[in-house]
Amino acid sequence: MTLDSYAAAVADLDPAPGEVETAEVVVTDDALVKAFVLGPDATVDPHEHADATNVFHVLEGEPTVIRDGEEEALAAPAVVENARGAVHDARNDTDDRAVLTATLAPLH
Repeated sequence: MTLDSYAAAVADLDPAPGEVETAEVVVTDDALVKAFVLGPDATVDPHEHADATNVFHVLEGEPTVIRDGEEEALAAPAVVENARGAVHDARNDTDDRAVLTATLAPLH
C-alpha cells in the first residue's frame, strides 16, 4: 500500500504533442486535486473559478503559466496561486511533457 495518490493517477498518462491528459488525484467534499499532463505544444484553456482558489503545483517539466495576462515559464518544482476570479491557464512550449496539479478549494 502507498499513501501516494499522484503516482497511480499519472502513471499511464502519455499525451501526444498538442494534447492534454488529466486525472483526478484527490476528490473530497471540500477539495479537488487534478493532474494535467501536457504534451509538447499543448495548452490548458484559460478559465476562472469565481468561488474557489486554484493552486498550480508544477511537478515535472517547464510549463508556462499564465494568470490574468501575466506569464512565466516555470521549472519544477514551483507553486502558483490563482486567486478567486483570476483567469489562468498553462502551456507547454518544450519538447518534453510537463506535469502540474491544480488544487481547487473550497468545492461548492
